[in-house]
Amino acid sequence: MHRAARLLAIGLSLLSACSTSGSIKAPASPPIAATPGIRVNPGGPDLDRYTNGLGQYPRATPQAWWQPAYSVDAFSRMDEIFNARVVRRAATPSPWRRAAAEPAVQYLIPPVRGGGRANIDGYLSRNPTTGLLVAVGDTIHVERYQYARSETHRFISFSMAKTICAILVGLAVADGAIASIDDPAEKYVPSLKGSEYGRTPIRHLLTMSSGVQFREDYDGIDDAARLSRAILAGQGGAGAVRQFNTREAAPGARWYYASAESQVLGLVLTGALKRPIAEYLSERLWQPVGAEADASWVIDRTGQENTSSNFNAVLRDYARLGMLLANGGKVGDRQVVPADWLREMTRAHFTGTQTGRWFGYGFQTWIFPDNDGSFALLGVRGQTIFVDPQRRLVMVHTAVRPDARDPGGAEATALWRGLRQHFPRRS
Repeated sequence: MHRAARLLAIGLSLLSACSTSGSIKAPASPPIAATPGIRVNPGGPDLDRYTNGLGQYPRATPQAWWQPAYSVDAFSRMDEIFNARVVRRAATPSPWRRAAAEPAVQYLIPPVRGGGRANIDGYLSRNPTTGLLVAVGDTIHVERYQYARSETHRFISFSMAKTICAILVGLAVADGAIASIDDPAEKYVPSLKGSEYGRTPIRHLLTMSSGVQFREDYDGIDDAARLSRAILAGQGGAGAVRQFNTREAAPGARWYYASAESQVLGLVLTGALKRPIAEYLSERLWQPVGAEADASWVIDRTGQENTSSNFNAVLRDYARLGMLLANGGKVGDRQVVPADWLREMTRAHFTGTQTGRWFGYGFQTWIFPDNDGSFALLGVRGQTIFVDPQRRLVMVHTAVRPDARDPGGAEATALWRGLRQHFPRRS
């Protein structure tokens, strides 16, 4: 048994108070029921990576939050580590039903993860998942937490925020705040006038095809790291994206994943709406879906939301968002997101062959190669919302994978395929 696991097994309480060092105890014991239908594991796999020598989940700071050792705390507390704006919940949350028992789902473990078969328990024993929720229609079939996380923690989205941003662009078009997605970004962001991003039509920002040079390899020194530093520790605003100003291709000519394009979309939204994005999100999306908890969005020094990342919400509200998308943009009989916009968002403007990522790409949304209407919101290090409209099936997955290119993502997709085989299509 690893040293951290031995320490965690010494009968400590499930969620002890912060120690004098500011860390939270992380005792290991079998999963227990928090509330009916919810299972919480105070430990999780590979505890030596995520705990310190005292068997604690170390407290993250603005200087130490990205490293795996701090990620359990950081990824469920980003809005306390950095400045954030609140996204207000609904006055009356929409209810969930609960299945009487978890589904007996089996899936094939991909070769990159060793092969074989596993079930949900096996998946969680192998993967650093902080939260897993599976819902069909209005019913939750699985709700699990690990590493002492719970239903009250707001989990970071990372790049799942990009899809939320694209939804808001569609709402702003419907509301007349954005006249056309063929407008250049500088029409709404005067501080980008004369820059390559400023000259790029909104349409090609939505599809990650601006043609502006940007390197996103997650090596700590790439353009994505420069952008993150400019947003979280620098001056933010338009200056965070103006530093990337070399055009390599005409807008729309080729696809390349670039978080700067999502940040430009956020600047467009702020300029078009003339109000904080978080307020608009609450009014037009979060409250209509019946969110049970306030969400948050990390902001820079100018007050601009980080629309490339850093949205935070509880697991069940992520599932409400996913179910809204699975239901064609409707909550009950109310059309919250325009159906034609959602169709454009979730079709492959670029195929998996063109992206080189297996997934195709729509408007800030990943499209499964099955081309059957299923799609995904993906964030680095294991943040995922998978959506299958034909089954009204949603899987929400939050995690603390240690690396941006962790092969565990393939196993999450394999689990999703097992869920799709288990639940039938709906008429």
